[in-house]
Amino acid sequence: MANMADKKMVDAITSMEEDFAKWYTDVVKKAELIDYSSVRGCMILRPYGYAIWENIQKELDARFKATGHENVMMPLFIPESLLQKEKDHVEGFAPEVAWVTQGGDQPLTERLCVRPTSETLFCEHYAHVVQSYRDLPKLYNQWCSVVRWEKTTRPFLRTMEFLWQEGHTMHETAQEAVEETERMLNLYAGFCADALAIPVIKGQKTEKEKFAGAQATYTIEALMHDGKALQSGTSHYFGDGFAKAFGIQFTGRDNSLQYPHQTSWGVSTRIIGAIIMTHGDNNGLKLPPYIAPTQVAVIPIASHKPGVLEKAREMTDCISAFCRVKLDDSDQSPGWKFAEYEMKGVPLRLEIGPKDLEKGQCVLVRRDTREKITTPLSELKAAIPRLLQEIHDSMYAQALARREEMTYTAATPDEFRKIAQEKPGLIRAMWCGEEACEAKLKDETGVTSRCMPFDQTPVGDVCACCGGPAKKLVIWGKAY
Repeated sequence: MANMADKKMVDAITSMEEDFAKWYTDVVKKAELIDYSSVRGCMILRPYGYAIWENIQKELDARFKATGHENVMMPLFIPESLLQKEKDHVEGFAPEVAWVTQGGDQPLTERLCVRPTSETLFCEHYAHVVQSYRDLPKLYNQWCSVVRWEKTTRPFLRTMEFLWQEGHTMHETAQEAVEETERMLNLYAGFCADALAIPVIKGQKTEKEKFAGAQATYTIEALMHDGKALQSGTSHYFGDGFAKAFGIQFTGRDNSLQYPHQTSWGVSTRIIGAIIMTHGDNNGLKLPPYIAPTQVAVIPIASHKPGVLEKAREMTDCISAFCRVKLDDSDQSPGWKFAEYEMKGVPLRLEIGPKDLEKGQCVLVRRDTREKITTPLSELKAAIPRLLQEIHDSMYAQALARREEMTYTAATPDEFRKIAQEKPGLIRAMWCGEEACEAKLKDETGVTSRCMPFDQTPVGDVCACCGGPAKKLVIWGKAY
């Protein structure tokens, strides 16, 4: 049966070694994560794809609330005059903005922007509700969709409309706001490790790459199977720039008028693309157990034989008390089912047939290693949670080992260019701090600065571009 499953999977999905982009498209389509809509660049999240997002949302939302954040909902539309209040911000988003110019059969007196992000809406609200230091901090988060008019699109990675969460907070002091920015970045990194089995690099974006209107942008960067980086979450410190632009002031503890300090931070459905490209293989998805819609698929073998289906149903009810389980009692062959759940990345498959019934056991099959473990039915309550944790730990270790293997160090410009041309992955190299050098490296090699990592242990003393004195260690790479 295992060989039959292998053949089906190879037939269904282009190998990532042959064509990584086609492999990715095959996986998101054949695993029934998305469908294409009639609107260019917009995807339909099918139930399985949306279930992954629901589990991500549930886990992140719990972490946000544990750190004191509250959920709110802002409007979908932003008046043009409101968007224009922060110059750098509007200039940064102008190429991606979708505009509403007519309502019903009447032209609008003022264009409305379909939100690409909500800083301006939150600022308008804060101006109404922040009057005193006693009103601070405001720790808000919003779950919504946003629209950005992208020129080229790919499911999850870059779509014109996508789901995300956007946190927006206001603080009494700059120190508190900076601490919030870093706290949320660490929360994202912990979530990626604990729930998604994805190791990330934490760091600060360069001036060229930071968010429009921010004083500082922090990022978590993950490495995909093909050696490209994926920005998986960002956290921004705005200082009091937005507050001044929107006239947000409060009476401080010394009775003087002061401007609050602001942050924003977000993770989107792009993270599902990271899961696919970090863990997937030529047979399809490999889902981390903590966010897999189905953690265990129960497959009866020879279900027409006496007692098999009944026992499978009984086990499913039992297992449902401690994990997400699905019984497949359809009339498809066991081989077809093996291939189907392997393609969908279900972490554990439970097989039970007549011989297993006689022995009071079942067979558990790991998606990540395909190891088969014969397990007494009486031990499932302990065995399944243990195996799910082992699968998570193994997936994280494998992703980390791959990243370390595909991370290179360049001490000179010649070394940098040679690595960039010959080896997919990340490059640790020094930078002089000049934006012209950053742009030149992108033009010559196709790599961009992913972040200035928090660990600034130098790997040389010259800039990877110009050979001049270096100021910062940067992680460079080609990116999605």
